[in-house]
Amino acid sequence: MDTNLEVKTHDWVADDGSLRLELASNSASSHLQRTRSTLGLHPVAPLDQEHDHDERQKLLWSRVRIALREPFAEFFGTMILVLFGDGSVAQVVLSGNKSGSYQSIAWCWGIGVMLGVYVAGDSGGYLNPAVLFCNCFFRQLPWRRFPIYFIAEVLGAFIGSGIVYANYYAAIDSFEGGPGIRTVPPAPKATAGIFCTYPQPFLSNGTQLISEFVASAILMFVIFALTDRSNNGGVKSSKLVPLCLLFLVYGIGAAFGWQTGYAINLARDFGPRLMSYAVGYGPQVWSAGGYYFWVPMVAPFCGCAFGGLLYDVFIYTGRSPVNTPWLGLKHVFSPSYALKARRERHRKAKDEGIV
Repeated sequence: MDTNLEVKTHDWVADDGSLRLELASNSASSHLQRTRSTLGLHPVAPLDQEHDHDERQKLLWSRVRIALREPFAEFFGTMILVLFGDGSVAQVVLSGNKSGSYQSIAWCWGIGVMLGVYVAGDSGGYLNPAVLFCNCFFRQLPWRRFPIYFIAEVLGAFIGSGIVYANYYAAIDSFEGGPGIRTVPPAPKATAGIFCTYPQPFLSNGTQLISEFVASAILMFVIFALTDRSNNGGVKSSKLVPLCLLFLVYGIGAAFGWQTGYAINLARDFGPRLMSYAVGYGPQVWSAGGYYFWVPMVAPFCGCAFGGLLYDVFIYTGRSPVNTPWLGLKHVFSPSYALKARRERHRKAKDEGIV
């Protein structure tokens, strides 16, 4: 569920001017910049105001926070997403639909996305490895950011679902029929579905894959439309993109969510699934639904890639692999062209201080 959402309140140019002069004078700052560069992050962290730079750099945690600010943002943004999403499912399931309904679940996932993206504004607010992948492939986000953002998103979802589990622990015991009883769908009192998605029992793996593929393609197509500044229908202020995402995710849930639970996000499904396995739901979390667990891991990448490709082929006019000779495949058949393009990318990254 989520975003290329450059919801940034920071100006990189201003940050460069104010912080580089301060940071370039000591070895700690050089090490900080090298660490961020290795992770594919901008050498200077996005800070609006940072007083007493030299003094703060003597504190270990200050250096860690500056070095990993964007991964921390992805972690907490994804955690907020799962807290609202899984929390709404828990309330509906454990109350026997007396304190909510499917509609309230769809709304809360949308709200979770919106608030998570606002929290993760400094990192871009991706919150979804498939959306992150598409921004690396189609929008030139540095590939080196992918591993650290991916880990942050999965961990954020794991911790978020763990908090929901701890909060509703007694209610789960009561609903399941006793302390320590933990069951997985299609058991009548199953609560594993609070944390991760499980398909309707009549679906084959192929149908499961199609359902997640379609929802993921819609997600990515609309995200690219919302963030395309050359599109008259796009959102001109990046601060409004998360609000639009609320309605996008709600719409996907309301229209395409019933069959598989619309994971559309590896982190949102795999992190909580791993958590539920760790707290005692057993190996059934992997085998249920004809070993459905792999579908939310694969389908979002395929669907988001297709949605991004569709948008770039037919609508997008900016820089994209699609808008290059032979639909981006010239480098496959022309090594000299690929080498020239690689040198140009390296030169640009060096000019920007990324390498």
